[in-house]
Amino acid sequence: MILDALKKKIFDKNKKLAGKWIRELPYSLRTQPSNVLAGNTPFFMVYGSEAVLPADLQFGAPRLVFNNIAEAEATRLQEIDLLEEERLNSIIQSARYQQSLRRYHDRYTRPRSFSIGDLVLRRVLKTAGQHKLSPPWVGPYIVTEVTRPGSYRLSKMDGTPVGNSWNIEHLRRFYA
Repeated sequence: MILDALKKKIFDKNKKLAGKWIRELPYSLRTQPSNVLAGNTPFFMVYGSEAVLPADLQFGAPRLVFNNIAEAEATRLQEIDLLEEERLNSIIQSARYQQSLRRYHDRYTRPRSFSIGDLVLRRVLKTAGQHKLSPPWVGPYIVTEVTRPGSYRLSKMDGTPVGNSWNIEHLRRFYA
């Protein structure tokens, strides 16, 4: 979306395009409404009013035309009051979004754990010297100790220990 907007702004048949996009990018990024910010622009959330772009000045945007200074000050005070409300709305929306992510994660992930004596396979971390048909898992190994939740010490089937602790991310249950 940002690239499409930039292409439209910088396209000119007669001029070279190199380097021109970098001048336009800050305007595009700060003035695009964001769902994360409850439909507001990052510029509004920081400064309390919408950005005045060169195009607004050139074409005389209606929001910039005031009859007197008192009207402009009243509008600015109203925008400042609105800013605090919009910031609170953004915080609430962010909390809702995080809760929905947590619910999704909790629904579709199953907690895993191993007990002492379980048989597991260990992921091959270094693939140097292997080909694409080499197995990604080796083992089986026996879980000999739970060092902390999600971290296990392993030993070979004959009882010799296997180096350091292994994270559960690199282990898989072995079904005999």
